[in-house]
Amino acid sequence: MNKDLEENKDFPKPSLFMAILPVALTLGLMAVQLLVFDAFIPHVPLAIGIAIVALLAWSQGYKWKNMEEGLFHVVYLGLQSIAILTIVGMIIGTWMLSGTVPVMIYYGLQVINPTFFLLAAMIICAIVSVSLGTSWGTMGTVGIALVGIGQGLGVPMPLTGGAIVSGAFFGDKMSPLSDTTNLAPAVTGTNLFKHIKNMMPTAVPAMLIAGVIYVLLGLRFAGEPMVAENITQITGTLADTFTLNPLLLLPAVLVITLAVLQYPAIPVLFVGVVAGGLVAVIGQGASVKEIFAVMQSGFESSTGVETVDALLSKGGIQSMMWVISLLIIALGFGGILERTRCLEVILHSIVGFVKSRFGLVTSSTLSAFGTNIITGDPYLSIALPGRMFGPAYRGKNLSALNLSRSLEEGGTLMNPLVPWSAGGAFATGALGIETLAYAPFAFACWLSPIIGIIYAAFNKFMPEATEEEQVQWVEDEEYIMIGGQMIPGSEFDAKNFEKDLNKKRKKIKARKRPGYAYAAASGN
Repeated sequence: MNKDLEENKDFPKPSLFMAILPVALTLGLMAVQLLVFDAFIPHVPLAIGIAIVALLAWSQGYKWKNMEEGLFHVVYLGLQSIAILTIVGMIIGTWMLSGTVPVMIYYGLQVINPTFFLLAAMIICAIVSVSLGTSWGTMGTVGIALVGIGQGLGVPMPLTGGAIVSGAFFGDKMSPLSDTTNLAPAVTGTNLFKHIKNMMPTAVPAMLIAGVIYVLLGLRFAGEPMVAENITQITGTLADTFTLNPLLLLPAVLVITLAVLQYPAIPVLFVGVVAGGLVAVIGQGASVKEIFAVMQSGFESSTGVETVDALLSKGGIQSMMWVISLLIIALGFGGILERTRCLEVILHSIVGFVKSRFGLVTSSTLSAFGTNIITGDPYLSIALPGRMFGPAYRGKNLSALNLSRSLEEGGTLMNPLVPWSAGGAFATGALGIETLAYAPFAFACWLSPIIGIIYAAFNKFMPEATEEEQVQWVEDEEYIMIGGQMIPGSEFDAKNFEKDLNKKRKKIKARKRPGYAYAAASGN
């Protein structure tokens, strides 16, 4: 991503107004779609947004070839996500046919207490996600079964979705195997395990608060007669429809084991598809034709019990096409905005207004979230603000760990709360729950950034730059922002960095005083 930012310097910068205009118009179209047309389908507004950016950039001297390269570059970066979405569609279909998901639901309904279901869902997803290093793999496997268990227990789907997303993305954020958890320290130039340790003060309280809220919400579903009847009906129907036994869990166990052993995500998930197909043949007597059909179009349940049929009729490649098409268009929109330097201009203008540490953390967190809203790409939401805000954090003599944490909180954790983002689109496709429905209940996702901003306000858990970091900034000639001015690290004394920093602050502040130029010219 840094290479792309360097290449972009060959293209002219738009004014701040021209950078904001296409974003504002696109978000306005989305608002019309939602509020006037009463239909949240962001595909068309985002596609029109690409055209708006292209027209405005063309008027500024850009050629379509350059814009197209930027657009397709970011779409290309998202192809792995699209491949995973496709395979997860097949997994859901085969695991339904094989009885893998039904047996999880069957045992789950018998074991989990409705009061603690939401808490259990969050914890289970967090553990699996830390182990796998992927929130998507977690939602696409155990998440699907938890949705079914939640429905059987009478828990509203948005609550279940919020608990699953909270746990899955907490685990993703805290796992050393996660791509975004590795990206944040790489962009900011800090150590991976120090980065994870520094996220604990915000992540742990967010999870604890979320857990308490989930238990309080779960009290509503404890001891209700309708819930007991529903559980009996669902488990009885599942037992009559499928041949249930613990061996049906083998596809899920195999996927989790291979992921923990750090095999690549796409082959691991495809092994899950094949294993699901084999178990369907051996355990349920399914034919190869049926397996191919559920991979393509999903599993269709016809038990005659409406609750169970709605629960099991899911999956297939076609079920992911709405999400995949949205992801392609959203990534294209982010790509053309990046290539035309609109995002760079917007972020630079925000950095220039920052005066305090509190403002710095708030701005970098909200900028990462804003990049999610504009582009839908979790990687851009970390990479772009990471590069833009680095000099400002160095100018405050703050460790890069503060920036990497801020990026994860505004980027990784907030991504699934944006409907057209990669994370939000995937969660909707895998769990069958609208993003705007589960987002308010994904407590851990939005509590963590709030806690981080509160810490910044009181200057708590904000580590200063170490001597090692200061020396590194000087040796690498990293830019350091002081009073809105960019100063290369080579102009600082590595051994007396903080003292040198304070001198330069005072000098720049003095220059901004009224009458400074006259005093300097007269020698006073």
